[in-house]
Amino acid sequence: MNNRIAILGIIVEKPEAGNLVQELLHSCAAHIVGRMGIPYREKGVSIISVALDAPADVINTLAGRIGSLDGVSAKAIYAKN
Repeated sequence: MNNRIAILGIIVEKPEAGNLVQELLHSCAAHIVGRMGIPYREKGVSIISVALDAPADVINTLAGRIGSLDGVSAKAIYAKN
């Protein structure tokens, strides 16, 4: 399978979902190039950006699993090549 470069944007609105998000990200640690987390305390959310180099089905599955968590939104953006 060909790997794709992607950014996975995650917004956590319920703090109790944070541990589940971390577990799912850890399950794909081999594909993570880098990540940045921003606790936006004034709005009560956490913003996470994850750079991935992985097959598209791995990225889509990860985005779907994270996005299906209660109080969490996730979206993947792919590089054109």
